[in-house]
Amino acid sequence: MCLSIPAKILEIDGDSATASVGGAVVRTSLQLLDDVQVGDYVLIHTGFALQKISEEEALETIRIIEELQQDGDASASGQGQ
Repeated sequence: MCLSIPAKILEIDGDSATASVGGAVVRTSLQLLDDVQVGDYVLIHTGFALQKISEEEALETIRIIEELQQDGDASASGQGQ
């Protein structure tokens, strides 16, 4: 199974882009997608933008990831018991 992470495109330079992923800024390749614009949300896996997604889908996915992280943190510290 592969996991791709939603990211917001901040800047485009040819076939590469700077994107925001959970507050971190990363470089990603746009070679697999057409018509990506600054402000679009994409799914990134291993440094490649694989798919454009809606802002709503991106924000919902980010919310779920953050919720899972909080649940994992609580379990690791014994608070989930």
